[in-house]
Amino acid sequence: MISSLLLRTLPLSLLTLATVASAQDAPPQGPPKFQFLRQNEDWSFLADSDEPRSGLDSLKYISLSEDGDVWVSIGGRLVTRFENWNNFNFGAPPGISHDDDFILTRARVHADLHVGDDVRVFGEIKTAQATDRDLPGGRRTLDFDTLDLQQAFVDWKVPGTGENPLNLRIGRQMMSFGANRLVSPLPWGNALRAWDGITASQTHGAWDVTALATAFVPVDRTDLNEADTHELLYGVYAQTKTEGGGKDLYWLGNQRRTAMYNGTAGAAQRQTFGMRWYQGKNTTTDSEVEVAYQLGEVGSEDVRAWSIASQFGYRPDGGSTRYWVGVDAASGDDNPGGSVGTFDQLYPLGHAYFGYIDAIGRQNIFDTSLGATWKPAKKLSLTLGGHSFWLFSKDDAIYNAGGGIVRAPGSFDSSWIGWEVDATATWRHDQRMTTQVGVSQFYAGDALESSGPSDDATFGYIQFSYSF
Repeated sequence: MISSLLLRTLPLSLLTLATVASAQDAPPQGPPKFQFLRQNEDWSFLADSDEPRSGLDSLKYISLSEDGDVWVSIGGRLVTRFENWNNFNFGAPPGISHDDDFILTRARVHADLHVGDDVRVFGEIKTAQATDRDLPGGRRTLDFDTLDLQQAFVDWKVPGTGENPLNLRIGRQMMSFGANRLVSPLPWGNALRAWDGITASQTHGAWDVTALATAFVPVDRTDLNEADTHELLYGVYAQTKTEGGGKDLYWLGNQRRTAMYNGTAGAAQRQTFGMRWYQGKNTTTDSEVEVAYQLGEVGSEDVRAWSIASQFGYRPDGGSTRYWVGVDAASGDDNPGGSVGTFDQLYPLGHAYFGYIDAIGRQNIFDTSLGATWKPAKKLSLTLGGHSFWLFSKDDAIYNAGGGIVRAPGSFDSSWIGWEVDATATWRHDQRMTTQVGVSQFYAGDALESSGPSDDATFGYIQFSYSF
């Protein structure tokens, strides 16, 4: 299955790479920032023997050859989060516990081997642990993975492809595109996401283009994770950046072994075509709009679905305080059975756009939001945001951030699901350490009240992270 997918998609992908241009990044100046995707850090500046090193910095550049052409960088990240829940899932199903607190812990360690300028081998292992979770679903695959290979890939710069060479990445990898609305490694999830396959990227001119042909790697909590060759993600993602803004264009194909939307079930295949525009970063006003349209089939039925996301910000006097408003909508299905109108959110970072409780996903939803972010101190950031959620179609379900059904269709007296308030405080101790505290409250609306238990839900957490 994977080989046939590569044969189908790579010729088009490589042709696209040859015809679309992308800006070349400037070489790094000094230490890079620690990133969630650690393969995006470049520590080659430490090849200069005069650059001072101390403590764990000595692991960031270890020369393995006399000429320095072969070197390795070692790093890691530890994240631990305490979560407290009251009235999880609004009290449904009745008769079991919906209140609990537990601890999630994730540790990742990687080695990044460079052989000259053209070959690179990156490997990363992880363990994701969770204490007992006395909530519906127990300890989920989202929470727990004993010990596994998170990433293992080879980068190869193809000879003869010009000053901006074509880079092939083959193996297991985490992927992140655009604003993470459709494809994200899910940093909030304790066990993370990964894909097996090949990506091809090239930079030239004004565009940065990545072609992909991959299979999703589901978590097996007690055994080694293996790719599901029936769940495929492929396509082309192109982006160009200008001073303070940019735009993205993408085609993403997705296949799943089985899916169900509002009474229509079967093997699913979708093609998602989208655009994203953003501008005004670090200016008084900023804006972002992303639209996507989907074609495909579920079983023998056709799919026609869409989504739109937007946010508009204002910074008085261009300062650190920012106020924002947003509108997000994704289509639902009006007719049980038959053709499908429900948008598929693919592999999103949910709570970044629909609240930290993760009760709502980008499917059959209309959401208006507003909030503010400010920095009362250099290392402290505060955010307060609110959402008002409505069903796009009362004939379809309420879906959560993972695509699961919160409430089945057929019993909604109203389209109003409810509203959520999120408050977070982030303290960056230094480049390596961060502490974040958050509390969220979801006030159940008429759609929940008419379809089952409708207790107001509360979520609080404290998270600590350390990188080296």
